[in-house]
Order: sequence, then structure tokens, then C-alpha cells
Amino acid sequence: MDLPATLRTALDAELAAIPVRQLRRATATLITRYRADRPEAGAPLLADDADIAAYAAYRMPATFAAIAAALEQAAETSLAETPRSLLDAGAGPGTAMWAALEIWPELERVTLLERDARMIALGRRLAARAGAAALRDARWEQTDLLDPWDTGHHDLVIAAYVLNELPETRLAEIVARLWTAAGGALVLVEPGTPAGFARIRQARHQLLADGATMLAPCPHERACPLPDYDWCHFGQRINRSRVQRAAKGGTLSYEDEKYSYVAVARHPVGQIAARVIRRPRILPGRVELELCTPEGLRSASVTRARDRPAYRVARGLGWGAALPADDDAG
Repeated sequence: MDLPATLRTALDAELAAIPVRQLRRATATLITRYRADRPEAGAPLLADDADIAAYAAYRMPATFAAIAAALEQAAETSLAETPRSLLDAGAGPGTAMWAALEIWPELERVTLLERDARMIALGRRLAARAGAAALRDARWEQTDLLDPWDTGHHDLVIAAYVLNELPETRLAEIVARLWTAAGGALVLVEPGTPAGFARIRQARHQLLADGATMLAPCPHERACPLPDYDWCHFGQRINRSRVQRAAKGGTLSYEDEKYSYVAVARHPVGQIAARVIRRPRILPGRVELELCTPEGLRSASVTRARDRPAYRVARGLGWGAALPADDDAG
């Protein structure tokens, strides 16, 4: 996966304006903060302008990849209607709106809620280079999600990498407010870690109890069948530019982002037969799949000798792929 060309150009221009040594130092500090246990939920990770630039280099491409992948999987299930309005809650520099425009170019109206004025300034500078009017004309509101807010209804609401920033005692309240704002669908994305998935599973349970219909990734609306020691997550690869590699001091032209997510809607949608929840094992003449199905977790072994057409299909399945309702993976 690649960043949209206009976003990549705008991001590289932002990073090129900062000395590489300073950017690399700020990025290293930010990486340490992200990997450390935080003293309290909601504590800000970005202390100054250098941190904002470091975030753009270190996290924006990866979060774009995760959000775009989650939205693509949700879109495959098919929404009742194509979304025309978007609320990006806890928007950062607007990563989610860029990802949403890649999936639904028909978007006409975008509202973003973000508490950090410097992040809003960065988001506006990036969006100024966008080709889509919905991005250039997006309405930014400096708002902390923990404070009172009301933006009315939007066809699509996205809160990405937000739940893990919230105090545990406020999580249910904020999820309820996000769902109230969602006229059509709500998508929540978090890091693909046990902690990130725990927040997603908690939100999933709450939303289904409030009458939401499952879009993705789950092929059912029952209790999550994973045991407590396991977690549901997926992976997406994103290509990095030379400037982004320099900021992290890396040599690889790509990075892999692990993420957990849930997407729900207000109206019934198409069903899938199963979701591939682990990276498929492709062996000589055989593909091993780990699936989540309406009946629970299932392992499937698809062999070339037994069913050549099914084997060809299985070889093309990736981690996170959906099996159509009329498909049988063995």
C-alpha cells in the first residue's frame, strides 16, 4: 500500500523543512514514549513542534495503512448507502479522512475533532495540497473528546487510535457518543496489541448491545470466541519514502502495521461466511487457514489434490480476507 500521491508529497515537504538530525532525535524519543507504559491514560505524547513532525514521519503512514485496510474490509461487506459525510474524532493530522477518501471518493463533507492546535495546523497544511475539495474544505474543531461536543449526525464516523488514549472510566461514554453521531456507520481502529484489542472488544460488546449491526471484521454478532489470552488483529504493509526512512534511521522501504478494529452500521448489511484471522500458511499443495465463522473458530486445510479450484482461491487469500457467504473453505 502507498500513501496517496498528494499526501506523500505534502508530508515529505513538511519533513524536509526540518534538519534530519533533529527530526531523527525527536522520532527516537517519540518511539520510546509509544512503547513505554504511560503513567496515566490521556497523557499527551506530543510535547512540541518537533514531536508533531516526528509523529508525521513515524506514525502517520502506518496509521493511514491500518485505517485504509479496515475501511476497505468494511466496504467489502457493503454499507446500506455510500457515505457522503464523515466525522473524524480524535483526528490528529487528519489521517482517517485521507484514508476514507481513498475508499469513498464521493465524500462531500468532513468534520474533524482534534485537541492539539499544532496538529490541526499540520493537518490543514497537508490538506491544502489535496486534490479533493472535501479535504481542502474540511471543518476542523479544536475539541477534546473528553469535553462536551456535538457535531450532529454523519454518515460515517471514524475514531482511530483514540480508545487507548481514553481513561478506562470514560470509554463507554465516549463510544456511546460516537455511536450517537454515526448516522450510518462507525469504525474504531486501535493498535494490534492485546491492550488495543481489549478496548475494541469492549466497544464491540457495547455497540452490539445498543443495536448496531456488524460490518467487519466479525462474520457474526455473537460473543467473541477468542480466549482471553489471545487477541484479534491484522497487518498491513505501507511503503515509506526516503524522507520517512531518514527520520526513523531505517533502511527498509516499507513497514508493517498491526491493528485491531471493529466496524458497525445502523442498518442490516451483507453477510460473509468467515474471516481469515491469521496469516495463511502456504505449504506444498496445501493452504492452512485459521478462520472466524458464525459457528466459532475453525481451522481449514485446502489441498490441491482434493479441490483444485478451492485451492487456487485459498492461495489468493490474505490475512484479514473475507470469505463470501456462498464460499466453503473446507
